[in-house]
Amino acid sequence: MFKLPDGRVVIPRTEMTYPGISRDVLTNKDADPLRMSRSAADAQRSPVDHVMADMEDACPFPLKGEPVRKAIAQAFTTLDFGHKVVTWRPNNVRSGLFEADVDYMMKHAVDRFHGIVLPKSFAVGDVEYAANVVKFTERLYGWKHAVQLEALIETPSALEQVDGIAAVLERSGRGAGLIFGIADFASFLGIGNIIADQHIKFAYAKQRTVIAAKAHGLHAIDNVFLRLPRRTDSPEVLAQIDKDLRAKNTWSASFGMDGTWVVHPAQALISNECYTPTDDEVKAYKSQLERSLTSGGGAIADPDTGEMIDDATLRIALQCLSKAAQANKITWDEVRKMNSKITEITGYDILGLESIKHG
Repeated sequence: MFKLPDGRVVIPRTEMTYPGISRDVLTNKDADPLRMSRSAADAQRSPVDHVMADMEDACPFPLKGEPVRKAIAQAFTTLDFGHKVVTWRPNNVRSGLFEADVDYMMKHAVDRFHGIVLPKSFAVGDVEYAANVVKFTERLYGWKHAVQLEALIETPSALEQVDGIAAVLERSGRGAGLIFGIADFASFLGIGNIIADQHIKFAYAKQRTVIAAKAHGLHAIDNVFLRLPRRTDSPEVLAQIDKDLRAKNTWSASFGMDGTWVVHPAQALISNECYTPTDDEVKAYKSQLERSLTSGGGAIADPDTGEMIDDATLRIALQCLSKAAQANKITWDEVRKMNSKITEITGYDILGLESIKHG
């Protein structure tokens, strides 16, 4: 989960990745290199919880290095991203570009982004090294808040070491989440069709990612749905794409995923809905918290439903209410107050709100 300087705890329902520089600049000298960032920053056009400007796979090779670094740094220091979590993705630590990517952004966009998404980790040491580079540059350039990290689990070796990767993120004090990257992962396995039946083909990989994340206090983000609508698609095809997108994310949410990657704003509304508690669920979660508070904590039976309310119930309730706050179904102030009271009773700061230094 992202613990932000403004006191919010954001468990992203939607993380939208986009090219850090518009590829139009390759063919048009008058093209706006920040075009994609402007769209990502717009609350109406991109109604997502989290954005990630990409220097890696989505960046054309001729624009890697200074062009994309300059464009992302300029976007982060000049555009208003509102309440979104703002992150970016460097090239991986074995690429020869990673150190320069991080140094440039940490120097030229001080305190203007919240996190870094680490791609193609092959071993625990890759993530440990990345965390140390971020820590060093953070001190070097005088950052006031800690840059948080998400790690993509998109190689077989990363999945085999996912518990260690999650542990490194937790120990670093800057761990936010794990993301399952289906395209690269499938390519290593030689699987071509990654859309149909992915809940069967990749169930083990997804569940292992979820369990490792939750064991170390991190959120878990599901892979992107790679079937995008086209202008030539019929209404029937478009309806089927939406149906499949909803089915994929409904299944992932039931599996423990907290949110999903999206690669186009058109995927945002359906995806948000799949990871947002309903009005009835919000009411039930608030009731559970209030009953626990009035009883002084400990395991109790809900007199209305007969279900047990214990620490596990409270953990789920607070995390889900955090998502409800992102959907404006409850205020952040209500979430903070409930978390504070639960912390007083149980001694366990479920959302980590009590340790946040407000900026």
